[in-house]
Amino acid sequence: MSIPREEVLRIAALARLEIPADAVDRVAAQLSAVIDLAAQLDQLDLEGCEPTTFAPAEAPLRPDAPDGRQLDAERATASAPEAEDGHFLVPPIVEHLEP
Repeated sequence: MSIPREEVLRIAALARLEIPADAVDRVAAQLSAVIDLAAQLDQLDLEGCEPTTFAPAEAPLRPDAPDGRQLDAERATASAPEAEDGHFLVPPIVEHLEP
């Protein structure tokens, strides 16, 4: 399925996204590919397949092996606008909250 430019622009306006004029055709092709993939998945014969509702109890994890690249709190906050005791300071999101 091919999505026309006008539809991409309409979707972008609804989502309040700015897509540069020279990228609209590329985005249309990418969206078309996603819809085509969904259509292929819809055609799969899943008769007799039980739906999976939960992740396995023990998810496979990669071994946590340090590679020598570590960033301590002092270096991480060195160029922050505001930092204190190795923590980033950020402005409050909710002000004047009265219970």
